[in-house]
Amino acid sequence: MTKWNADNSSLIEYKERIDAGEIIAGIELRMELDNLVTDIRENDEYIYNTDAALLRMDFMQNCIRLTKSPFYGKPMVLMLWQKAFIEALNSFKMAREWKEGREIDRFKKALLMIGRKNSKSETCSAMGNAEFIVGNEGSDIVCSSNDDAQASIVYDAMNTMRQLYDPDDLDTKRNQRFILNKATNTKIFKLSDRTRNKEGRNIDWAILDEAHEMATNDIAKSIEQSQSTKDNPKFIIITTEGFVVDGYLDKELKLARAIIKGEDDSVSASRYLPWLYTQDSETEIFTNKNSWMKSNPSLGVIKKWDYLEEQIDLAKKSKADRIFVLSKDFNMKQNAVESWLNIEDYTYSATYNLEDLRGCFCLGHVDLAETTDLCCAKALCILPGKKERFIITQYFIPQTKLEVDNDDHNAGAKYKEWAKAGYITICEGNDIDLTVVADWFYKLRKEHGITLYKCGYDQRFAKDWLRRMEDYGWSKQYEDVEMILQNAQTLNNARLLVEADLKAKLINYNENPVDRWCFKNACLKVDDLRQGLVVKTENAKKIDGAVTLVSLYELFRRYRSDFQKIAEKRRK
Repeated sequence: MTKWNADNSSLIEYKERIDAGEIIAGIELRMELDNLVTDIRENDEYIYNTDAALLRMDFMQNCIRLTKSPFYGKPMVLMLWQKAFIEALNSFKMAREWKEGREIDRFKKALLMIGRKNSKSETCSAMGNAEFIVGNEGSDIVCSSNDDAQASIVYDAMNTMRQLYDPDDLDTKRNQRFILNKATNTKIFKLSDRTRNKEGRNIDWAILDEAHEMATNDIAKSIEQSQSTKDNPKFIIITTEGFVVDGYLDKELKLARAIIKGEDDSVSASRYLPWLYTQDSETEIFTNKNSWMKSNPSLGVIKKWDYLEEQIDLAKKSKADRIFVLSKDFNMKQNAVESWLNIEDYTYSATYNLEDLRGCFCLGHVDLAETTDLCCAKALCILPGKKERFIITQYFIPQTKLEVDNDDHNAGAKYKEWAKAGYITICEGNDIDLTVVADWFYKLRKEHGITLYKCGYDQRFAKDWLRRMEDYGWSKQYEDVEMILQNAQTLNNARLLVEADLKAKLINYNENPVDRWCFKNACLKVDDLRQGLVVKTENAKKIDGAVTLVSLYELFRRYRSDFQKIAEKRRK
């Protein structure tokens, strides 16, 4: 009987080098490695045989060429973590069946969570190619993800690898539907949420990429059901952390962590291999750079230290970057929505007298999202020779929202006090007369000589406002008013500029207390493209002033050059 040790097992070598401190790993991976090595040495339910793993690794290192710059065309040299993962996945055999002469693998399913740019897609593409060539004849191999574009990443990498070892298509070929091994009739194809007829497949080996984007388990369930007739199916989930709350990945991680901790000893748990590259704390990320290896095992080989240092620097400066980097580079689950601004970002002394802005042009924006709730209008002025952006703000609210027992009051609103001080205009009845909002811009021109140059608005409830604005001479036809879409793609750069100007104390909003309340309530939601959108988490906590400021800054970004020229000319 083989005595397994670091000389004949990459898995054991990996564990021992981690235990010795030569390789830094997080507690979740260390616990799972302990579990696996204990099973090798003590659990008589399993036979450990590395033949299948070594065959696949031999193919990967002697036939596969890498597909991405700067390693394109170079032979794949497996890192120890890759060898350990592949060995663990393919070497545990069910002892009872082994004694009966049948080779049944223990693990049907694996979850590989690893920081981005650690070669997870390239690794799994090579594993898929190995299965394509040395695996069972007549197999169906699937590259799957949430959408076709994501599924194509691994699929296209697999095909590029195939072309590098079979450039003349002598043994393999690709058509519009799949990649074919001519000798064995094994096929590689794509499967995504958009694929029709996901059921009825006959899948042997599957990769599910970027599971963090999936809200449901529809694709995963289709794959697992299709493998029900297979003796040795493989379903490998590869992902980073993500922003979907209570989605497919969260549920899989809950299962995986229960397995690692020994809390789930069910039959299905014994057939599931969790392999999690995670940090032990958020603090260590910012205080101990060596800890970055815990979530980035390819650091220094594939992923660059200086790149990660730059990302940490960005994370210290920007809330959106912090959320994104902690999630994607360090697999630290972040709330879907985080507080946008720190209190020191917007609580500083800066006031002005409205008469100081007489004769100025201004840019405007209105938040017309709710006619039965708080509404905000803002104007931005600049003065020659000054870096400050002067923000004039007026809020509007229906009479019925002034009741002291409403949710807004409980959330800190002081509508009566703010209305008495002139920050809020009260509209009779249950909703806001949007023509009154247009009247405010006219009032700025008539009473203070502040002329509106261009004005932005959101797409909802705008008809009455647009008609009144046209009465005053600001027409959509002549591009005096412009719709600003309220999405992350449109507003991300404007949000970043607002953040920077607030931190630099360049935004003089005259210490408006309603603005401060909105800034305090505003949260930031970050997507997988690293774009952030200012949102609210509770209906009672209004953010209208914050949203309007970001949208106003988007208008400012678009017309900054022309606006500055006009502003300087008018003041002269």
